Amino acid sequence: MTAAVRMLGTALAAPFRPRLGLLGESRLAFRVLPNDLDYNVHMNNARYLALMDVGRVDLILRTGLWRAMWNHRWQAVIAGSLIRYRRPLRPFQRMELVSRLIGWDERWFYIEHRIAAGTVLACQSMVRGAFIGSEGMVAPAQMAGALGDLSVAPELPGWIAAWREADRGFGSRQLEAEEA
Repeated sequence: MTAAVRMLGTALAAPFRPRLGLLGESRLAFRVLPNDLDYNVHMNNARYLALMDVGRVDLILRTGLWRAMWNHRWQAVIAGSLIRYRRPLRPFQRMELVSRLIGWDERWFYIEHRIAAGTVLACQSMVRGAFIGSEGMVAPAQMAGALGDLSVAPELPGWIAAWREADRGFGSRQLEAEEA
């Protein structure tokens, strides 16, 4: 229930918060609630991912991307994620989620999420996503162009290429296992 309440609260507040450019940072403050906890009495790993969903919705709403999605009937989907858990978050601890689009390639958008308690980084993630329309995947450049914000993608960190390559190898191993 908490994830839905956080999502609704963020969606309702978005029109009253400053608009973001396509590469702007969304900053959302939360507190670790009892139903966020696992049996170790710190925030559950899955809850971090649910919070990141809220951050992406805030980005979509505050950049105005939702208009293009609505007009073209595009849907946002996540195709992969890398996540690193660094420090636990304890009950009732304050935290801040920072979400930002770092760039795109010919197929995917890349969004970074950081969750921190004060100056202590608790979790960091990179997600790869796309927008899907009636004719399949929407080119990221087309989506960026719909906002009229950027025509050239920012340069992606070098390790993104290694992630794509590792992902290709991971997928082929899965197919080999299914065929055996």
